[in-house]
Formats: sequence, C-alpha cells, structure tokens
Amino acid sequence: MMWFNLAKAQSFMPTEGTEIAKQVDNLYGFLLITSFIACLLVIGGMIYFAYKYKRKSANDKTAYISHSTALEFLWSFIPLVIFLGVFAWGWYIYHGMRTMPKDALEINVLGKQWAWEIEYKNGFKAVNEVVVPINTDVKLLLTSQDVIHSFFVPSFRIKQDAVPGRYTALWFKATKLGEFHIFCAEYCGTSHSGMIGKLRVVTQDEFNKYLEEGQEEGQLPLAKRGEKLFALKACASCHSVDNPAVKVGPSLFQVFGHEVVLEDGSKVAADENYIRESILQPNAKIVKGFPHGVMPTFQGQINENELNALVEYVKSLSGK
Repeated sequence: MMWFNLAKAQSFMPTEGTEIAKQVDNLYGFLLITSFIACLLVIGGMIYFAYKYKRKSANDKTAYISHSTALEFLWSFIPLVIFLGVFAWGWYIYHGMRTMPKDALEINVLGKQWAWEIEYKNGFKAVNEVVVPINTDVKLLLTSQDVIHSFFVPSFRIKQDAVPGRYTALWFKATKLGEFHIFCAEYCGTSHSGMIGKLRVVTQDEFNKYLEEGQEEGQLPLAKRGEKLFALKACASCHSVDNPAVKVGPSLFQVFGHEVVLEDGSKVAADENYIRESILQPNAKIVKGFPHGVMPTFQGQINENELNALVEYVKSLSGK
C-alpha cells in the first residue's frame, strides 16, 4: 500500500502527527497518482490520435470506424471500480475518525471570539494551548460561546466545528512528540485570523506534572464543581443521584450512556447533548411517565463552564 504514498514524501504536506494522518495522506497520494495516470491516458491519447490520424492531404479520408464495445466497457468499468474503491477507502478512514474510543482522555474545549478555552477534568484551565500525552486516545468535547468556530489541527488531519448550543466531539491519538498548530477554520469575525493556538504532545510523566503544576490550590475538579452547582440549584430535591429511585423527576443514577424512553415511545441516547438539552430545554424531550412543565429551564442562568461542570457531574454518576 505504501508505494503510492506520494503525499508523505512531499514537504508541502504538514507533519503527520497521528496514524489517521498517515491514512489520509495515503489516500491523497493514491488520488494524485491515479489522477496523473488518467490525465496522461486521456491527454496523451488525444494528442497521439490527433497526430496519427491527421489528414495528410485534401483527398485523404479517415476510414469509417463505428465503435468498440470492449473498449467502451473498459473505459467505463475501470474508473467505476477506482471510484468505488476510493469511496470505500475514504469511508473506512472517516469511520475510524468518527468512532470515539472508550476510556479516552476527555478535554473540554470552548470556542469564543477569539480564543480557545481548554478545561481538563481536574479543573485546570488553559487558553489556546492543549497539552496531551503521547500514544493516548484523546477525546475533545467542543462547544461555542458565541458563533460557529472550527477546531483544526492540520498535522493531525482533524477538523470539527464548535457549534453554539450543543456539543460536538472529535478524537485523536498523537504518535509524535512536539508542538502542532491549532487554527479556527470557520470565519468567526474580525479577529478570526488571530484565533490560533498550539497542541503540545508530551510524555505521560510530563502531562501529569503539567496538570499538577497548573491546578490552583483549592481548585475543584470539573465533576466536583458540577456536584456543588447541582446542590446549589436544588436539583437533588427532584432527581436522585445515588440510586434508581424516582422522585419528582427521573433518576440520574447511571443514566449517562444508556437509552432513555420518551413519552411518545421513542428512545434517545443519554449523551452529553441530551443532558445539555435537558438542563436548558427540559420540555424538549419528556421521559415517559413524567409530566410536562415541572422542571424549570436554566437557559440564561448558567454559563458554558457551569453547564460543562453539570454535564460532567451527571457523567460521573455512571462512572464515565
């Protein structure tokens, strides 16, 4: 497979920082080579036949040629096979990029005009710098405070929009130590070009030291902040968190990662977006057996950081 890895050998491509980046470059190299060969065949063939069968005199006439069924079949079938192969290859890479690994290191990323705010589970925050350990599955949970942003790491060949009002996610596994550029790939205002950052890949020991040194004294982990906010907002008066017993509202005990049955009989996965929506728009999806309008909305009452903390707390109730 590696014989056509033309892109890998060229300096115009960013450094390959992940295994998926190598797979993307292999596919890109294959497309370059097949396109070059197709161009030679079509343009070269056209020039050859124009020269070979050009009229040599005023009385010269080209012999009548109808068609060749075999040739017509081949020049249609061969590109079809190549296109289908490229589609299957691209789908395989895309499926790998979008299938989130279990037990990945989760990091919250908040896009805002014009910076990336990074928050780790231990509560440590950074701006425009993501630090991750090498050879570790990392999942970024993205959202936006204002407009659509797009988190783009060219060396990893990954890009994902950060959308206001919901969570999106992407994952990677860095295989090379060093610093890599982060850009916003969606125009987001006058200082869009200045919304840049860096992603540092370090050893596991360096990563642990980075989190320990960065965490301020007394700073609560993300889930603990969520637990404190959960109590402050009196959520526990309606939702049980340590057992499946039902109070006024459904129990949150081990709900994350499972399916929830709604009042219309449909099912929905209790993921980050479901929890977020249940906090901000509690009547959007009513759990079966519970009435409308009981839970108040917290839209406008909590900010993105507090929302992330609440979501993380609910996730911790399932051991996620």
